[in-house]
Amino acid sequence: MSTSAQTDPLIGRLVDGRYRVRARIARGGMATVYVATDLRLERRVALKVMHGHLSDDTVFQSRFIQEARAAARLADPHVVNVFDQGSDGEIAYLVMEYLPGITLRELLREEKRLTVPQTISIMDAVLSGLAAAHRAGIIHRDVKPENVLLAEDGRIKIGDFGLARATSANTATGAQLMGTIAYLAPELVTRGTADARSDIYSLGIMLYEMLTGEQPYRGEQPMQIAFQHATDSVPRPSVKNPGVPEQLDELVLWSTEKKPDDRPADAMEMLQRLREIERSLGISPNIVAAATSGLIDREDPSELTKVLPATTGNLTLPGAEIDNAARLRRSATRQGARTAWIVAVVILLAALAAGVGWWFGSGPGSQVPVPAVAGLDYESAADAITAQNLVPEQVGENSLEVEQGLVIRTDPPVGERVDKESTVQVIVSLGPAQHDIPAVAGQPATEARATLTGYQLIVTEPDAELFSDAAAGTVVAVSLTPRLGGDAVNCTDGCTAFEGDTVTMTVSLGPVPDVRGMSVAAATQTLEDAGLGVSGETIDQYDNDVAAGEVIGIADHPDGGQWRPGDTVTLVVSKGVQPVEVPAVIGLSVRDAVTVLEDAGFQAETALPEGSLWDVFRVNEIDPRAGTFHVPGTVITITDIGIAGGNGGGNG
Repeated sequence: MSTSAQTDPLIGRLVDGRYRVRARIARGGMATVYVATDLRLERRVALKVMHGHLSDDTVFQSRFIQEARAAARLADPHVVNVFDQGSDGEIAYLVMEYLPGITLRELLREEKRLTVPQTISIMDAVLSGLAAAHRAGIIHRDVKPENVLLAEDGRIKIGDFGLARATSANTATGAQLMGTIAYLAPELVTRGTADARSDIYSLGIMLYEMLTGEQPYRGEQPMQIAFQHATDSVPRPSVKNPGVPEQLDELVLWSTEKKPDDRPADAMEMLQRLREIERSLGISPNIVAAATSGLIDREDPSELTKVLPATTGNLTLPGAEIDNAARLRRSATRQGARTAWIVAVVILLAALAAGVGWWFGSGPGSQVPVPAVAGLDYESAADAITAQNLVPEQVGENSLEVEQGLVIRTDPPVGERVDKESTVQVIVSLGPAQHDIPAVAGQPATEARATLTGYQLIVTEPDAELFSDAAAGTVVAVSLTPRLGGDAVNCTDGCTAFEGDTVTMTVSLGPVPDVRGMSVAAATQTLEDAGLGVSGETIDQYDNDVAAGEVIGIADHPDGGQWRPGDTVTLVVSKGVQPVEVPAVIGLSVRDAVTVLEDAGFQAETALPEGSLWDVFRVNEIDPRAGTFHVPGTVITITDIGIAGGNGGGNG
């Protein structure tokens, strides 16, 4: 039993007054599985307990309960039975049948790849169980070797319907695509939808892996693998393993077609084809005997009892018939060979003892594989690594894809065999890296975009635009929105940002077109061509330089800001030259009156010839009269003059 199991606080606890927890046997992303004793029915059961940090999450609780309801509806010998579901205080649990044995994943780790009879036996059982689910309208969504159980009594079952959904509710968002990426159907990657044919794709990938010992797609990051699922075609298994029959090649290619319509409609259709292949190859599927003993702790693979008979190196496939001639030959030689056999056994046992000593002392048996811990928190990963007699060492690394605090990978990588007590670096995500973003205002938009994306920022498209005095095509403002939410901040003059944050650039369109001196129709067309709307109303004002009826310009922005495409502007139209008030000159000398009128912008006329008399005679009347308004240049006529103190035309 692993160290982590010994320190688990649930060990020994009585859950819901009925289930006595005995030991921990597995840990997954949603829950931990224990072996327990049902005191009421006096039988061993598997108790699946939701992780404590998910207890307050109603979405996860609903998914957990849905697993019980989905699986409980299935009555098939190749589906793990679900007996009960409930809660005890902070614990939410479900009760399943206990199947001592190993998973298909563990078998693949030991065998690398399986024989054709082994593969067909396992696929026949898995397809049978999945066909029952599809008939019930249930999609598994997480078909993979980890969820195929090989019991020590020979039963093969598919379990963990935790991601199952009713066929009618087949739409999933990106956050809900929780199936293992290595087995994810293309439509889940590209559209987020799944149906029975998505399970078929996963089965095809699993069939390829059993036949070749490896998955068809590999990559450093999950998104690289997902991209290959969406764009590439699965190769024929016989390319990697020439021993694969053509019929199984074709079954893999059929089940992993990119378009769901090109695959088998459901597990039953694929099972029917498999059984045709079994008949053509002369192979009868047998129950696979996964011979294990005792309790299996899947966090401690070193405790797994090997399932491979020494004589074959493969899973035993019982039921093969032995012909009568073979029985007679065996009987005839049995007595004569007995003595030689005893001697051989003694020699063999001596050699075996020496070999075992070497194997576990300094040979490969002294090494253990690095467990798969990617996606776990460091504490859980450290428990799994410690259970392998390895020493975990935490190393931080920034990651945009992996959530902060979860394991990205290990060094050495998963599956690599290393000496016990070796140090395994556990690379834990520090979340996105932080950067000091430089100011990009004034730069061409293409250059600024390249700078910002170089810091792993998401630059929105299209850019925001406005009219300004800056050159067209240059950046005038940058706004940043944090990836985890919150208010946008101004990043025009530079700022601090995390990779994955979103930035929006505002790019100049240059100044608003100059429409001064244009007709209203021409100005309207020019502004609309630039992307602005023009109000049907105008503002009229005087302008000494623009003729009446022509456009002076546009009114200022109501908010004092910059105009943007789609905004509506108002034209300012000239009323012509602004009139000026005629000044009061009555009583002034003719000379002074003429000066005042001309200074005001008018022309002054008088019948009195210019001379000394202009200083003697005073103005009595003008036309137009003082106080009226006229445009500059208007002629003001002095119509009546007289001598100061005189009457009419004056005396003398």
